Amino acid sequence: MNFYANLFTGLSLFCGFVSIVFSLESHFTFASWAIIFSAVFDGLDGQVARINPIPSEFGKEYDSLVDVVSFGIAPAILGYIFIYHEFYLWASAALFIYLFCSILRLAKYNITSKDTMKNYFYGLPTTVSGGVLASFILIYRKKGEMCLPCFLPKILLTNFMPFIFFLLVLVLAFLMVSRIRYSNLDGLKQILGRKTKLIIIAVITILFIARLFEKLGVTIFTFLLIYLISPIFYGKKIKQ
Repeated sequence: MNFYANLFTGLSLFCGFVSIVFSLESHFTFASWAIIFSAVFDGLDGQVARINPIPSEFGKEYDSLVDVVSFGIAPAILGYIFIYHEFYLWASAALFIYLFCSILRLAKYNITSKDTMKNYFYGLPTTVSGGVLASFILIYRKKGEMCLPCFLPKILLTNFMPFIFFLLVLVLAFLMVSRIRYSNLDGLKQILGRKTKLIIIAVITILFIARLFEKLGVTIFTFLLIYLISPIFYGKKIKQ
C-alpha cells in the first residue's frame, strides 16, 4: 500500500511541477488545473495510506515536501505571474507570507500526534488553500464567471482583482496557521452520517453539470469556499 500511496504523491508532485512550468510559459489555465489535479492525487494518496495499518514515516515526510511544492510554491508563482506581471513589493510580501505559513502548517502537522486529531486538522489544509488560489485564477481567466451585480462597473475586474487576490492570500495564510478545526474525510463522514453517499453523488452531479455549462472553475471555487467557512456551521460536532 505504501508503494501506491507514494505513487500518488509522486503524481501530485508532477502536477505541481507542471503547474510551475506552465505558469512560467504563461499557460495560466493549464497551470491552475495542474494544481487542482495535484490536489486530487494528494487526496488519493491520503486515502490509500489510511488503508495501510502500519503508517510510513517516509511517506508522511515525502507528502509534506510535495505539498510545499504543489500547494505552496506553485500557487504563489501562478498568482504572482498572472495577476501582477511585474515586481510589486506588497504582492511579493503577501505571497511569501502565504508560502511561509504553508510550510509552518505542514511542519506542525508532522509533529502533531494523529491520535489527538483523528477526525480533523488544526488549520486550513494546504491542499485547500492551493486549490482556492488556483480556482480563483480560473474564474479570473473567464471573467464571465464573475457573478458581479450588474450595477458594478466592469472596471472592477481589472482594478480591484489584484487587491482582492492580495487579501485572499493573506486570509488563507492566517487560516493555515490558525487553531481552527477543519474536518478531514473521516470527520466529514461523521458529520454527514448516512447522507455521505448521497452528498458525494450530488457533488459529482453538480460538477458534471458545471462542466457542461463551462462553469467548472466557479463551482470548484464555491465548494472550496464552503469548506473554508464550514467550521462556523459544524462547530464542535467533530469528535476526537
